Amino acid sequence: MKALTKDRDQRYSSVLEFARALAEATKPPTAEVGAVREPPLRDRDTMLQPPAPPTTRHPISGTTGTGATKSRLPIWVGVPAAALLLVLAGWYLSSVIHPRSGSPTQPATAKAPQETVPTAVGTLKVNPKDGLKYAWTPPGTFMMGCSTGDTECGPDEKPPHQVTITKGFLLGQTEVTVGAYKRFAAATGRQIPNAPSFNSGWANDSMPIVNVNWNDAHDYCTWEGGRLPTEAEWEYAARARSTEARYGPIDEVAWYVNNSGAKTHEVAKKRANGFGLYDTLGNVWEWVNDWYDQDYYQNSPSQDPTGPASGQLRVLRGGCWFYGPGNARVSDRYRFNPRLSYYYLVGFRCAEEVLAP
Repeated sequence: MKALTKDRDQRYSSVLEFARALAEATKPPTAEVGAVREPPLRDRDTMLQPPAPPTTRHPISGTTGTGATKSRLPIWVGVPAAALLLVLAGWYLSSVIHPRSGSPTQPATAKAPQETVPTAVGTLKVNPKDGLKYAWTPPGTFMMGCSTGDTECGPDEKPPHQVTITKGFLLGQTEVTVGAYKRFAAATGRQIPNAPSFNSGWANDSMPIVNVNWNDAHDYCTWEGGRLPTEAEWEYAARARSTEARYGPIDEVAWYVNNSGAKTHEVAKKRANGFGLYDTLGNVWEWVNDWYDQDYYQNSPSQDPTGPASGQLRVLRGGCWFYGPGNARVSDRYRFNPRLSYYYLVGFRCAEEVLAP
């Protein structure tokens, strides 16, 4: 099919070029002898002087000469011949582009590239701005709040209630790293926060960024094209369809006070959960979008809850390297002033919307 199309285009081009050459050769001269024709517009734009007329073979007489050579064919013969050839070229064009049978063939139009919806759990997308990987999190229904058999739940984790996430989304496979935050700071002119002693001068780009407040996290996610996840999205993704308080033995999945050595660690060094996400438990607390309300679960929506409409504190999730195992649980809720950075204990990860093609 490609070969036929190419052959058709070449034949069509040859007919038109022949028609143009014939019309040019048979056109009566209107300029004075010795006048030089102005070069085409594209030549005037790109060249200082017009090129010399090329030597061509006359399409009818067979003689050779420059483009200014007059035709030896009488005008009363050449003009009708040129007109006839142009008619034939037009007929050929209409028969190729608009066939007589069937619906007209429309010229192909280029479609703007559009992101396709991932179809498999764990599908990753690399964001070109921050260089981080984002994992596909499918829609689904889960029990939010205190896990069955968990005896460490606080009052704000109760009652457990069914929640449906109606739209899939992309979530940072890891917490935002120092290296990614450096990109953000360089692009926006924002000052990078003070570095902790265990990552002096922010030397290790693979550690999670810390010492950021909620506004810093919000602005970063907006810059990279996403947003902070809702509290419900965060817990749904952190559980990854598990109904347990943790998706695996704590020392296999989390950095916390008993194994952290009093510092953060490079991301993705512990076991990933069922959605391919790392460090949803431990390492650093993670800001989410919601305002905090201790009693929110008493009457929260069952579909895509976004948290209270207002408040004074924002929600933190997941526990951190400085806290004990009681905070490294998927349902644990913590809260903090969004204008303050919480020492070197708090980081974040971003969510991104995915539009259907």
